[in-house]
Amino acid sequence: MLDRDSSALMRRAWGCALVLLLALPACRAAAPLADRDALKHIVQDQCVIHWQRQRNAWPCTRIYLPQAPHEREGWAVLADRKGGAHFLLIPTKTIAGLESEELLEPGAPNYFAAAWAARDLLADAMGRRVARGGVGLALNPRHARTQDQLHIHIECLRPDVALRLREAAPRIARSWRLIDIERRPFLARRVMGETLGGANPIALLAHEIPAAMPDLGDYTLVVAGMNFTAGPGFILLANQGSAGELLLDSTCAVAALK
Repeated sequence: MLDRDSSALMRRAWGCALVLLLALPACRAAAPLADRDALKHIVQDQCVIHWQRQRNAWPCTRIYLPQAPHEREGWAVLADRKGGAHFLLIPTKTIAGLESEELLEPGAPNYFAAAWAARDLLADAMGRRVARGGVGLALNPRHARTQDQLHIHIECLRPDVALRLREAAPRIARSWRLIDIERRPFLARRVMGETLGGANPIALLAHEIPAAMPDLGDYTLVVAGMNFTAGPGFILLANQGSAGELLLDSTCAVAALK
């Protein structure tokens, strides 16, 4: 038989257990991105469905759902949960990452071109114009990502990275060559053009660097806007091991620089 003190302790223990049990669903709701498929479910089960039923892409900021036979070209843009001037371009089709073979199929969508076209969202978030040379796009390698649905980070470049690329721009050619950023080696390549419509960075990485093909998912790929002497274009950066997102800055401090 329990004495009075023991009974009180038991009641308090059961009460604490009940509170914990009731709190579990709230804990799961508060941290949905612990699920490595969370981005896929947000886009496919919420953004796409809301757009089809209500023409409202919430919680996505923007969505593109082409008609048949071009469904695989669909994508959505979602504001990153960490806040700031930080958006994610996410295919509506299930695609894991750079290691996914469908990214290199004939006629595969150019998701980097779509991400670049969505850069106006940075200016909206900051309330000021973001120069071409201040915008960066990044696709992380599989070992440095928390989600198994392809997503391209749309942010500003870190000011020091933007300066480094401007300094290196005259030496970056149309073929890949090594440059150092923060004492880390990156392969860099120039692409000319106002947009990426004529150049798919993923295909350029895979087809022009033979050593990358067997381990493409281990590479990071960054696209930075640039104004070259010859006109507008881009610098592509790739390496094996780094997380390209670390070259970006969601505070968009570069937008305040002259």
